Amino acid sequence: MKQIAGLVCVLILGAGPLSGQAHYERFFTGGTLRVDLYHTGTKGEERFTLDRALQEGPWPGHRINLVDTLNLGEYLLSVTDRATNTLLYSRGFSSLFNEWQTTDEALAGIYRTFSESVRFPSPRRAVRVALSRRDRRMEFHEVFSCVIDPADPTQVMKERPAPRFPVAPVIENGPPSVKVDILVMGDGYAAADMEKFRTDVRRFVDTMFRTHPFRERKSDFNVWRIDVVSEESGIDVPDRNVWKRNALGTAYNTFGSPRYVLTAENKSVRDIAAAAPYDFLCILVNDSRYGGGGIYNLYATTYTNESVAGQEWQMDYVFVHEFGHSFAGLADEYYTSSTGYNDFYLPGIEPWEPNVTAQAVGERVKWKSMLTAGIPVPTPWEKPAYDSVEAIRGKLDRLAPDYYRKREPLQKSAMELLRTSKYAGSVGVFEGAGYVSKGLYRPSVDCRMFSLSLADFDPVCSAAIGRMIDFYADPGGK
Repeated sequence: MKQIAGLVCVLILGAGPLSGQAHYERFFTGGTLRVDLYHTGTKGEERFTLDRALQEGPWPGHRINLVDTLNLGEYLLSVTDRATNTLLYSRGFSSLFNEWQTTDEALAGIYRTFSESVRFPSPRRAVRVALSRRDRRMEFHEVFSCVIDPADPTQVMKERPAPRFPVAPVIENGPPSVKVDILVMGDGYAAADMEKFRTDVRRFVDTMFRTHPFRERKSDFNVWRIDVVSEESGIDVPDRNVWKRNALGTAYNTFGSPRYVLTAENKSVRDIAAAAPYDFLCILVNDSRYGGGGIYNLYATTYTNESVAGQEWQMDYVFVHEFGHSFAGLADEYYTSSTGYNDFYLPGIEPWEPNVTAQAVGERVKWKSMLTAGIPVPTPWEKPAYDSVEAIRGKLDRLAPDYYRKREPLQKSAMELLRTSKYAGSVGVFEGAGYVSKGLYRPSVDCRMFSLSLADFDPVCSAAIGRMIDFYADPGGK
């Protein structure tokens, strides 16, 4: 590993407004610059430090929509030309660290460090790279900056490692610069599992593009895969004392939740992914425990081996649901399942996610323009009956051999309540969302982000997905 020196890094609290719009050809070289960071802290405290900056391959992203207009994510990356103070590029994102800050471990004052990366078009000259975070009022304040000069050979690693694994197109509709590029990677697939991985990729990609609104916009996407080979089949399952030599480091039990699958081995993931063009990452894990995860503009994960016949649809649900998080910044709308979070959404604070709100007054609801005409706000639904069913289901042991047999009648009852609800199919303001029963509201009685089912995304979530596709893809691009 080469030592990279000479980067000027400054911790700044508070920053001036971002400004400017740049022409891609004037300010960027055509390549991709990746900046790896260490993110350290505990609850209520954080610090970024620079790890390294390195060149990747050609820039795969849009060359016109460089400045983020979507206002999503806990953090905001901004890249500014140092000489002219012109804002060249920005992106919202969320992170493993900001989720971890809501856990019991962080609440106890324990410090942890996570590796994170930001990627942007490679600049022609020195730039100021800044990260900002939202405060309690959802306003961004700068928390870190550093100056990177690509002309300084001590600052940016220019050599590119040879790709370790082959890359292949799954769906190819045009150049990466005018399409949404999804890269699918596998973890826990040994050499003997490669054919299974390719079959899994096709299954889940087909599943996503059968789901509204992705099916209507399929031509705006490219999908790539990397045939990542792990030394062993399967991934880590800590609560079962199962440990695997898997290439990407994914594991169950993230933040103490048996079903939450993430990886903290960011640089391994990014180094392997650099061989392919991508805007968004999906990781398929070769394991049979129900689970997955998704963080906005980071990655989505899902399990791929359903051990109970007839329940394979759950894998399809998880894949599309988690991609909703990572792609469009959608919030979980359910509230009856346990998580490892404490106060993920602060009471009375309007979340940044497009599909949950703390406002129950029509004029203040963020999706007020989409409300069904004449619908009451807040919108009544069969919540007491639904909660009674979910309370019984919540007491079942998901890992028990008879779990599915006991769950089946409860699942049918819950879904029937949603299907026959008076305002099913309408856009309203339904209480119960974002892991809490009271005080947060969702747009529809049911949605792919709410129930464990193959329901389509509701109109508000669909609109958010559409905005993201529009931002990354050029509909006329060939």
